[in-house]
Amino acid sequence: MSTLGVAFSTESTSAAARTILSGAMRKADPVGARAVEGQTSWRRNYLSHFRRAVEAGIGEPPAAQSIAADGLAAARATMRYGDVVLDEAISGTPLAQVFHTRTIQGTAAAQTELTVPYRGDRLAGSALTDQIDTWAANGIITLSCADALKAVQANPSWLRLEGDTIVVLGAGAEMAPYRALLRWGAEVVAIDLPGPDLQARVRAHAAESAGRVHLPARIVTNGDDAGADLVTELSAVAHWLDGIDGRLVLGNYCYADGSMHVRVSMAADALATHLTEQRPDTALAFLATPTDAFAVPAREVAMSNQAYADASRLVRAPLRAVSGGRLLQRNYPPGADPGLCDALVPQQGPNYALAKRLQRWRATTARQAGTMVSLNVAPATRTRSVLKNRALAAAYAGAHRFGVEVFEPATSSTLMAALLVYDLRAGAAPQVEPWQDEAVNAAHGGLWTAAYDPRSALGLAAMLGVGALRG
Repeated sequence: MSTLGVAFSTESTSAAARTILSGAMRKADPVGARAVEGQTSWRRNYLSHFRRAVEAGIGEPPAAQSIAADGLAAARATMRYGDVVLDEAISGTPLAQVFHTRTIQGTAAAQTELTVPYRGDRLAGSALTDQIDTWAANGIITLSCADALKAVQANPSWLRLEGDTIVVLGAGAEMAPYRALLRWGAEVVAIDLPGPDLQARVRAHAAESAGRVHLPARIVTNGDDAGADLVTELSAVAHWLDGIDGRLVLGNYCYADGSMHVRVSMAADALATHLTEQRPDTALAFLATPTDAFAVPAREVAMSNQAYADASRLVRAPLRAVSGGRLLQRNYPPGADPGLCDALVPQQGPNYALAKRLQRWRATTARQAGTMVSLNVAPATRTRSVLKNRALAAAYAGAHRFGVEVFEPATSSTLMAALLVYDLRAGAAPQVEPWQDEAVNAAHGGLWTAAYDPRSALGLAAMLGVGALRG
């Protein structure tokens, strides 16, 4: 099967996903691997298997590391780059394109303190500190996240990230840190798809900023020369980045619909492998989606269980009765440490779950190899990709009724950019357990501390949110 760029080696993406997930679990959880292999209705039942791939590594660091490493190996074996295996995409294929560098130097003055846009205001100083404390007290972010944000506040010289060059894959994405980094005067490589409208926005942000931006450009006879397609031009992008000076921080902020999300995630993973091998000081950065399964610290579990105890049984009991116990299930059993928050939602689909899990696996294996990694859980955010799904848009509109705060993109991207700065300048050494390390500095938006299991409240949140959307 010959397909342009990074692609599945089979026409069935469901079969490929089962192969990847079963390969990840075969050593750590053979029974779970066989269950994945035997699953005949993947799109209906994939959620439980992705949950189990986290459960199998909780409390068992070797199992978690095996799941991550073996999952990535299975993914590489399942994907191809044109007519060659993915591992040969960069070193074993001739260059069909050669990029040169277009550099844009912004003319604005760099921001010298951390400010965060929030509900029509721009918070700074004590107002921002108070809001950070409020988020932590309300269970919207972890205490470690609050401490990290305050540390960036107290060290504004970090914001410029002097000496680092941040490679932003998906620079035009709403959750990407591109605009925040430029406000702070950082050195940025901006990579996103070719296209006049998208590339015009990327260049405009660069010109209006305090930073310096390097763009991949090609020689063309007409039209726009900027931008690169990571999926189809992976080899050319890799060779171009080899010539960029400074320590590189490769950040994957790409998003795409359906199976393309997996393809671009694997392209980014191949690029990460190449750069960390060729330039061992390269750092990696990712955003973890809150709608996944995570090992959650005891503090968040206790807050959730208290919220469950405080919630009205007069409302909960009849709803549970008429739904056969499916609605408003408690988030965790009492005393769980860690707890498992399963916030996977079927509306996002199995390709989204796989793409985001691949990134977590890469973060785990890279950390184990000694690579600097920034992976932080981002809050639920009203991005365009979410809001175009009516069910998710309605659920987000009603989420506050269940203790979940949904953020605007400008707020989320700035907070996550600040956490990236913290990780690169003061991040702590990884913990012993990979899955619990993912909970450090998490801005989960309240999904981890909510009284109810997220999927058991999703339908009700959507019903309550419909009215808000109409209003």
